[in-house]
Amino acid sequence: MNYFERINSKIVSKEVALEKITELKKTNKNIVFTNGCFDILHVGHVSYLSQARDLGDFLILGLNTDASVKLLNKAPNRPINNEFNRAKILAALACVDLIVLFNEETPLQLIEFLLPTILVKGNDYKIENIVGYDAVIKSGGKVLTLPFVEGFSTTNIISKINSK
Repeated sequence: MNYFERINSKIVSKEVALEKITELKKTNKNIVFTNGCFDILHVGHVSYLSQARDLGDFLILGLNTDASVKLLNKAPNRPINNEFNRAKILAALACVDLIVLFNEETPLQLIEFLLPTILVKGNDYKIENIVGYDAVIKSGGKVLTLPFVEGFSTTNIISKINSK
């Protein structure tokens, strides 16, 4: 399998992701799930995803589709990079094991479908307010937060570009 085939093989449907999770859980592996837009990949994203992966044995990233990003009202011109390009860039990271795109405003349906053992978001969230908290806790999993790398955000990068 060449490099691009390996990258593309990480971008899967929720059904394929569930098959993989089911297989991994049989061997008591911890499946970590996080989600986001990851519009312009930066060091803060890479640090966050690496830390998330270190919490378990397998990292699944729920990636907002372009339509989902629009629902979040980030800005009229967002996302900058389309969902396919964002997915391929993220799939190139060694710390990301699988990527599942979702169309909804939140990943709740995806989290309830996959039921990861560990759900992770940034520490700008209160743990009990994280989407999917109830489902993951009810299934015996954990919900955790990770610190952000200060000074890095897609919004800041866009502002810096626009100010030039």
